[in-house]
Amino acid sequence: MRTHTKLRVSLLLAVFTLAGAIALQPVASQVAPLFTVLELGGLTVDSVRVARKISANGQVVGRTGYITGSDTGAVLWMGGGVEALGTLPGGDYSAAFALNDLGKVVGTSNSGNTVRAFVWTTASGMSDLGTLPNDSGSEAFDINNRGEVVGTSSGPEGIRAVLWNSEGAIQNLGQLPGGELSRAFAINESGQVVGTSTSSSGMRAFLWTSGGGMQNLGTLPGDTGSEALDINNSGQVVGYSIGPNGARAFLWTSSGGMQNLGTLPGGTYSKASGINNLGQIVGTSGTPNGPRAVLWTSPAVMLDLNSLVSGLSPGLKLSEAQCINELGLIAALSGGGERAPTAAGDNHEQEHFYRVFLLTPIQ
Repeated sequence: MRTHTKLRVSLLLAVFTLAGAIALQPVASQVAPLFTVLELGGLTVDSVRVARKISANGQVVGRTGYITGSDTGAVLWMGGGVEALGTLPGGDYSAAFALNDLGKVVGTSNSGNTVRAFVWTTASGMSDLGTLPNDSGSEAFDINNRGEVVGTSSGPEGIRAVLWNSEGAIQNLGQLPGGELSRAFAINESGQVVGTSTSSSGMRAFLWTSGGGMQNLGTLPGDTGSEALDINNSGQVVGYSIGPNGARAFLWTSSGGMQNLGTLPGGTYSKASGINNLGQIVGTSGTPNGPRAVLWTSPAVMLDLNSLVSGLSPGLKLSEAQCINELGLIAALSGGGERAPTAAGDNHEQEHFYRVFLLTPIQ
Protein backbone atom coordinates (compact mmCIF):
# COMPACT_ATOMS: atom_id res chain seq x y z
CA MET A 1 0.00 0.00 0.00
CA ARG A 2 1.29 3.47 -0.80
CA THR A 3 2.66 5.59 2.09
CA HIS A 4 -0.14 8.16 2.00
CA THR A 5 -2.79 5.45 2.22
CA LYS A 6 -0.99 3.80 5.15
CA LEU A 7 -0.88 7.21 6.85
CA ARG A 8 -4.64 7.68 6.42
CA VAL A 9 -5.27 4.28 7.97
CA SER A 10 -2.94 5.17 10.88
CA LEU A 11 -4.84 8.40 11.45
CA LEU A 12 -8.11 6.50 11.32
CA LEU A 13 -6.90 4.10 14.00
CA ALA A 14 -5.88 7.06 16.15
CA VAL A 15 -9.45 8.32 15.98
CA PHE A 16 -10.67 4.94 17.24
CA THR A 17 -8.20 4.99 20.13
CA LEU A 18 -9.29 8.43 21.27
CA ALA A 19 -12.91 7.41 21.04
CA GLY A 20 -12.28 4.30 23.14
CA ALA A 21 -13.48 2.05 20.36
CA ILE A 22 -10.35 0.63 18.80
CA ALA A 23 -11.17 -3.09 18.82
CA LEU A 24 -13.74 -4.71 16.58
CA GLN A 25 -15.87 -1.65 15.91
CA PRO A 26 -17.33 -0.40 12.62
CA VAL A 27 -16.06 2.89 11.26
CA ALA A 28 -17.98 6.00 12.24
CA SER A 29 -19.96 7.57 9.40
CA GLN A 30 -18.10 10.89 9.63
CA VAL A 31 -14.75 9.29 8.73
CA ALA A 32 -13.62 10.23 5.20
CA PRO A 33 -13.76 7.37 2.66
CA LEU A 34 -10.49 5.52 2.08
CA PHE A 35 -11.53 3.63 -1.07
CA THR A 36 -13.27 4.32 -4.35
CA VAL A 37 -15.48 1.56 -5.78
CA LEU A 38 -15.70 0.22 -9.33
CA GLU A 39 -18.21 -2.49 -10.24
CA LEU A 40 -16.74 -5.30 -12.35
CA GLY A 41 -19.32 -6.38 -14.90
CA GLY A 42 -20.42 -9.81 -16.02
CA LEU A 43 -20.78 -11.36 -19.44
CA THR A 44 -24.55 -10.91 -19.15
CA VAL A 45 -26.49 -8.25 -17.29
CA ASP A 46 -28.12 -10.57 -14.77
CA SER A 47 -25.21 -12.94 -14.16
CA VAL A 48 -23.94 -13.98 -10.77
CA ARG A 49 -20.37 -12.72 -10.42
CA VAL A 50 -17.79 -14.04 -7.95
CA ALA A 51 -14.20 -12.75 -7.59
CA ARG A 52 -11.47 -14.98 -6.20
CA LYS A 53 -7.98 -13.44 -6.43
CA ILE A 54 -6.32 -10.16 -7.41
CA SER A 55 -2.85 -9.69 -8.89
CA ALA A 56 -0.22 -7.07 -8.11
CA ASN A 57 -1.44 -4.89 -11.01
CA GLY A 58 -5.12 -5.12 -10.06
CA GLN A 59 -6.29 -7.87 -12.42
CA VAL A 60 -9.04 -9.99 -10.86
CA VAL A 61 -10.21 -13.53 -11.69
CA GLY A 62 -13.40 -15.38 -10.87
CA ARG A 63 -16.50 -16.51 -12.69
CA THR A 64 -19.76 -15.18 -14.04
CA GLY A 65 -23.03 -16.96 -14.63
CA TYR A 66 -24.72 -19.52 -12.40
CA ILE A 67 -23.21 -22.27 -10.28
CA THR A 68 -24.00 -24.89 -12.91
CA GLY A 69 -24.69 -24.77 -16.62
CA SER A 70 -23.25 -23.52 -19.86
CA ASP A 71 -23.63 -19.83 -18.99
CA THR A 72 -21.07 -20.11 -16.16
CA GLY A 73 -17.52 -19.31 -17.15
CA ALA A 74 -14.08 -18.35 -15.85
CA VAL A 75 -13.30 -14.67 -16.41
CA LEU A 76 -10.46 -12.20 -16.10
CA TRP A 77 -11.32 -8.61 -15.17
CA MET A 78 -8.75 -5.99 -16.21
CA GLY A 79 -8.97 -2.27 -16.87
CA GLY A 80 -12.66 -2.30 -16.05
CA GLY A 81 -13.43 -4.87 -18.78
CA VAL A 82 -14.10 -8.60 -18.61
CA GLU A 83 -12.63 -11.43 -20.71
CA ALA A 84 -14.09 -14.93 -20.95
CA LEU A 85 -11.41 -17.62 -20.59
CA GLY A 86 -13.42 -20.44 -22.15
CA THR A 87 -13.44 -24.10 -21.11
CA LEU A 88 -11.46 -27.26 -21.68
CA PRO A 89 -12.45 -29.30 -24.77
CA GLY A 90 -15.93 -30.78 -24.36
CA GLY A 91 -16.73 -28.54 -21.41
CA ASP A 92 -19.51 -26.03 -20.78
CA TYR A 93 -18.50 -24.80 -17.29
CA SER A 94 -15.39 -23.19 -15.82
CA ALA A 95 -14.34 -21.05 -12.85
CA ALA A 96 -11.06 -19.22 -12.23
CA PHE A 97 -9.67 -19.24 -8.71
CA ALA A 98 -6.30 -17.49 -8.87
CA LEU A 99 -3.68 -15.79 -11.02
CA ASN A 100 -0.06 -14.80 -10.62
CA ASP A 101 1.69 -11.56 -11.52
CA LEU A 102 2.83 -13.05 -14.86
CA GLY A 103 -0.75 -13.46 -16.10
CA LYS A 104 -1.17 -17.20 -15.57
CA VAL A 105 -4.66 -18.12 -14.39
CA VAL A 106 -5.73 -21.38 -12.71
CA GLY A 107 -9.10 -22.87 -11.97
CA THR A 108 -11.44 -25.70 -12.88
CA SER A 109 -13.42 -26.68 -15.96
CA ASN A 110 -15.51 -29.66 -16.88
CA SER A 111 -14.29 -31.72 -19.81
CA GLY A 112 -16.76 -34.33 -20.94
CA ASN A 113 -17.89 -36.13 -17.78
CA THR A 114 -15.02 -35.00 -15.54
CA VAL A 115 -13.90 -31.80 -13.82
CA ARG A 116 -10.24 -30.89 -14.34
CA ALA A 117 -7.77 -28.30 -13.09
CA PHE A 118 -6.56 -25.88 -15.74
CA VAL A 119 -3.89 -23.26 -16.33
CA TRP A 120 -4.64 -20.43 -18.77
CA THR A 121 -2.37 -17.94 -20.51
CA THR A 122 -3.04 -15.33 -23.17
CA ALA A 123 -0.67 -17.08 -25.56
CA SER A 124 -1.77 -20.69 -25.05
CA GLY A 125 -5.32 -20.51 -23.79
CA MET A 126 -6.58 -23.18 -21.38
CA SER A 127 -4.62 -26.39 -20.70
CA ASP A 128 -5.51 -29.42 -18.57
CA LEU A 129 -3.17 -29.82 -15.57
CA GLY A 130 -4.02 -33.49 -15.16
CA THR A 131 -4.49 -35.66 -12.05
CA LEU A 132 -2.69 -38.10 -9.80
CA PRO A 133 -2.36 -41.61 -11.31
CA ASN A 134 -5.72 -43.43 -11.53
CA ASP A 135 -7.69 -40.29 -10.60
CA SER A 136 -10.31 -38.73 -12.84
CA GLY A 137 -10.86 -35.23 -11.46
CA SER A 138 -8.85 -32.25 -10.24
CA GLU A 139 -9.15 -28.60 -9.23
CA ALA A 140 -6.58 -25.77 -9.07
CA PHE A 141 -7.01 -23.10 -6.40
CA ASP A 142 -3.82 -21.02 -6.37
CA ILE A 143 -0.60 -20.28 -8.27
CA ASN A 144 2.57 -18.42 -7.26
CA ASN A 145 4.97 -16.45 -9.44
CA ARG A 146 7.22 -19.52 -9.85
CA GLY A 147 4.32 -21.23 -11.60
CA GLU A 148 3.66 -23.72 -8.79
CA VAL A 149 -0.03 -24.61 -8.53
CA VAL A 150 -2.01 -26.15 -5.65
CA GLY A 151 -5.40 -27.79 -5.53
CA THR A 152 -6.92 -31.27 -5.38
CA SER A 153 -6.95 -34.53 -7.28
CA SER A 154 -9.87 -36.93 -6.81
CA GLY A 155 -10.63 -40.54 -7.66
CA PRO A 156 -11.06 -43.99 -6.10
CA GLU A 157 -8.81 -43.07 -3.16
CA GLY A 158 -10.75 -39.88 -2.39
CA ILE A 159 -9.80 -36.20 -2.53
CA ARG A 160 -6.15 -35.34 -1.96
CA ALA A 161 -4.28 -32.04 -1.74
CA VAL A 162 -1.75 -31.75 -4.57
CA LEU A 163 1.02 -29.52 -5.86
CA TRP A 164 1.92 -29.12 -9.54
CA ASN A 165 5.49 -27.83 -9.99
CA SER A 166 6.46 -25.29 -12.65
CA GLU A 167 7.02 -28.12 -15.16
CA GLY A 168 3.56 -29.57 -14.53
CA ALA A 169 4.59 -32.63 -12.49
CA ILE A 170 2.02 -33.43 -9.77
CA GLN A 171 2.75 -34.32 -6.14
CA ASN A 172 0.41 -35.79 -3.53
CA LEU A 173 0.68 -33.71 -0.33
CA GLY A 174 -1.01 -36.39 1.77
CA GLN A 175 -3.31 -36.00 4.76
CA LEU A 176 -2.95 -35.35 8.46
CA PRO A 177 -2.65 -38.50 10.66
CA GLY A 178 -5.96 -40.35 10.67
CA GLY A 179 -7.27 -38.32 7.75
CA GLU A 180 -8.90 -39.53 4.56
CA LEU A 181 -9.14 -36.37 2.44
CA SER A 182 -7.36 -33.03 2.03
CA ARG A 183 -7.56 -29.86 -0.05
CA ALA A 184 -4.83 -27.28 -0.76
CA PHE A 185 -6.13 -23.72 -1.14
CA ALA A 186 -3.12 -21.38 -1.27
CA ILE A 187 0.65 -21.24 -1.85
CA ASN A 188 3.18 -18.48 -1.21
CA GLU A 189 6.38 -17.60 -3.08
CA SER A 190 8.55 -19.93 -0.98
CA GLY A 191 6.29 -22.91 -1.69
CA GLN A 192 4.48 -23.09 1.66
CA VAL A 193 0.98 -24.50 1.16
CA VAL A 194 -2.15 -24.20 3.30
CA GLY A 195 -5.51 -25.90 3.20
CA THR A 196 -7.63 -28.35 5.14
CA SER A 197 -7.43 -32.05 5.92
CA THR A 198 -9.45 -34.54 7.89
CA SER A 199 -7.63 -36.00 10.86
CA SER A 200 -8.27 -38.27 13.81
CA SER A 201 -9.69 -35.19 15.58
CA GLY A 202 -11.79 -33.85 12.70
CA MET A 203 -11.26 -31.28 9.94
CA ARG A 204 -8.13 -29.22 10.52
CA ALA A 205 -6.29 -26.35 8.84
CA PHE A 206 -2.82 -27.36 7.73
CA LEU A 207 0.49 -25.83 6.69
CA TRP A 208 2.64 -27.93 4.34
CA THR A 209 6.33 -27.40 3.58
CA SER A 210 8.66 -29.47 1.41
CA GLY A 211 10.93 -30.12 4.36
CA GLY A 212 8.39 -30.71 7.10
CA GLY A 213 5.34 -32.13 5.38
CA MET A 214 1.86 -31.37 6.70
CA GLN A 215 1.45 -29.56 10.03
CA ASN A 216 -1.85 -29.47 11.93
CA LEU A 217 -2.66 -25.83 12.82
CA GLY A 218 -5.38 -26.82 15.28
CA THR A 219 -8.52 -24.82 16.10
CA LEU A 220 -9.56 -21.95 18.32
CA PRO A 221 -10.35 -23.08 21.90
CA GLY A 222 -13.49 -25.19 22.11
CA ASP A 223 -13.89 -25.58 18.34
CA THR A 224 -14.15 -28.80 16.36
CA GLY A 225 -12.82 -27.88 12.89
CA SER A 226 -10.83 -25.34 10.89
CA GLU A 227 -9.81 -24.39 7.33
CA ALA A 228 -6.81 -22.33 6.17
CA LEU A 229 -7.64 -20.21 3.12
CA ASP A 230 -4.60 -18.02 2.44
CA ILE A 231 -0.93 -17.51 3.33
CA ASN A 232 1.43 -14.58 2.72
CA ASN A 233 5.18 -14.61 2.09
CA SER A 234 5.91 -14.24 5.82
CA GLY A 235 4.07 -17.49 6.52
CA GLN A 236 1.07 -15.82 8.18
CA VAL A 237 -2.05 -17.94 7.64
CA VAL A 238 -5.72 -16.92 7.70
CA GLY A 239 -8.97 -18.84 7.58
CA TYR A 240 -11.70 -19.79 9.99
CA SER A 241 -12.30 -22.10 12.94
CA ILE A 242 -15.75 -23.57 13.56
CA GLY A 243 -17.52 -25.02 16.57
CA PRO A 244 -20.50 -24.56 18.91
CA ASN A 245 -20.16 -20.76 18.65
CA GLY A 246 -20.14 -20.77 14.83
CA ALA A 247 -17.31 -19.83 12.48
CA ARG A 248 -14.63 -17.41 13.66
CA ALA A 249 -11.88 -15.85 11.56
CA PHE A 250 -8.32 -16.60 12.63
CA LEU A 251 -4.75 -15.48 12.04
CA TRP A 252 -2.08 -18.12 12.60
CA THR A 253 1.64 -17.36 13.01
CA SER A 254 4.51 -19.69 13.88
CA SER A 255 5.29 -17.62 16.98
CA GLY A 256 1.78 -16.97 18.25
CA GLY A 257 -0.30 -19.88 17.03
CA MET A 258 -3.98 -19.34 16.17
CA GLN A 259 -5.59 -16.03 17.14
CA ASN A 260 -9.31 -15.24 17.10
CA LEU A 261 -9.97 -12.17 14.91
CA GLY A 262 -13.46 -11.63 16.32
CA THR A 263 -16.59 -10.25 14.67
CA LEU A 264 -18.25 -6.90 14.12
CA PRO A 265 -20.54 -5.82 17.01
CA GLY A 266 -23.52 -8.14 17.30
CA GLY A 267 -22.07 -10.61 14.83
CA THR A 268 -22.10 -14.36 15.41
CA TYR A 269 -19.56 -15.45 12.80
CA SER A 270 -16.60 -14.30 10.70
CA LYS A 271 -14.21 -15.67 8.07
CA ALA A 272 -10.81 -14.42 6.88
CA SER A 273 -10.38 -15.03 3.15
CA GLY A 274 -7.19 -13.21 2.17
CA ILE A 275 -3.98 -11.68 3.53
CA ASN A 276 -1.32 -9.58 1.80
CA ASN A 277 2.39 -9.32 2.56
CA LEU A 278 1.77 -6.29 4.78
CA GLY A 279 -0.36 -8.41 7.08
CA GLN A 280 -3.65 -6.75 6.12
CA ILE A 281 -6.54 -9.24 6.15
CA VAL A 282 -9.93 -9.22 4.45
CA GLY A 283 -13.03 -11.33 4.87
CA THR A 284 -16.58 -11.20 6.14
CA SER A 285 -18.37 -10.80 9.46
CA GLY A 286 -21.96 -11.32 10.46
CA THR A 287 -23.92 -8.41 11.94
CA PRO A 288 -27.55 -8.04 13.08
CA ASN A 289 -28.20 -6.52 9.62
CA GLY A 290 -26.53 -9.26 7.59
CA PRO A 291 -22.98 -10.09 6.47
CA ARG A 292 -20.49 -7.27 5.91
CA ALA A 293 -17.15 -7.16 4.09
CA VAL A 294 -14.36 -6.35 6.53
CA LEU A 295 -10.71 -5.30 6.64
CA TRP A 296 -8.39 -6.09 9.53
CA THR A 297 -5.56 -3.54 9.63
CA SER A 298 -4.17 -5.50 12.58
CA PRO A 299 -5.48 -8.50 14.51
CA ALA A 300 -7.08 -6.13 17.04
CA VAL A 301 -8.76 -3.78 14.57
CA MET A 302 -11.63 -4.85 12.31
CA LEU A 303 -13.21 -2.26 9.99
CA ASP A 304 -16.52 -2.48 8.12
CA LEU A 305 -15.55 -1.72 4.51
CA ASN A 306 -18.99 -0.27 3.82
CA SER A 307 -18.02 2.70 6.00
CA LEU A 308 -14.76 3.24 4.12
CA VAL A 309 -15.96 3.44 0.52
CA SER A 310 -17.07 6.20 -1.81
CA GLY A 311 -19.31 5.57 -4.81
CA LEU A 312 -21.35 2.58 -3.66
CA SER A 313 -25.01 2.82 -4.69
CA PRO A 314 -27.44 3.68 -1.85
CA GLY A 315 -28.81 0.55 -0.22
CA LEU A 316 -26.06 -1.66 -1.62
CA LYS A 317 -23.84 -3.41 0.92
CA LEU A 318 -20.51 -5.17 0.49
CA SER A 319 -20.99 -8.58 2.09
CA GLU A 320 -17.65 -10.34 1.52
CA ALA A 321 -14.09 -9.21 0.81
CA GLN A 322 -12.24 -11.98 -1.03
CA CYS A 323 -8.66 -10.78 -1.50
CA ILE A 324 -6.25 -7.85 -1.08
CA ASN A 325 -2.96 -7.07 -2.84
CA GLU A 326 0.13 -5.14 -1.71
CA LEU A 327 -1.24 -1.81 -3.04
CA GLY A 328 -4.32 -2.22 -0.88
CA LEU A 329 -6.70 -3.02 -3.76
CA ILE A 330 -9.55 -5.24 -2.58
CA ALA A 331 -11.98 -7.41 -4.52
CA ALA A 332 -15.31 -7.63 -2.69
CA LEU A 333 -18.78 -9.04 -3.28
CA SER A 334 -22.18 -7.51 -2.74
CA GLY A 335 -25.25 -9.66 -2.37
CA GLY A 336 -25.97 -13.13 -1.13
CA GLY A 337 -29.39 -12.35 0.27
CA GLU A 338 -31.40 -12.64 -2.94
CA ARG A 339 -31.71 -15.51 -5.37
CA ALA A 340 -30.25 -15.24 -8.83
CA PRO A 341 -32.86 -14.49 -11.50
CA THR A 342 -34.35 -17.45 -13.33
CA ALA A 343 -34.78 -17.20 -17.08
CA ALA A 344 -37.63 -18.93 -18.90
CA GLY A 345 -36.80 -22.61 -19.28
CA ASP A 346 -33.76 -22.31 -16.99
CA ASN A 347 -33.21 -25.49 -14.97
CA HIS A 348 -29.99 -24.45 -13.23
CA GLU A 349 -29.44 -25.08 -9.58
CA GLN A 350 -30.11 -21.52 -8.41
CA GLU A 351 -27.81 -19.63 -6.06
CA HIS A 352 -27.59 -16.30 -4.32
CA PHE A 353 -26.98 -13.29 -6.55
CA TYR A 354 -23.60 -11.58 -6.22
CA ARG A 355 -21.91 -8.58 -7.83
CA VAL A 356 -18.15 -7.88 -7.82
CA PHE A 357 -16.51 -4.58 -6.85
CA LEU A 358 -12.90 -3.43 -6.97
CA LEU A 359 -11.95 -1.13 -4.07
CA THR A 360 -9.02 1.20 -4.77
CA PRO A 361 -7.29 3.27 -2.05
CA ILE A 362 -7.87 7.00 -2.52
CA GLN A 363 -4.70 8.81 -3.57
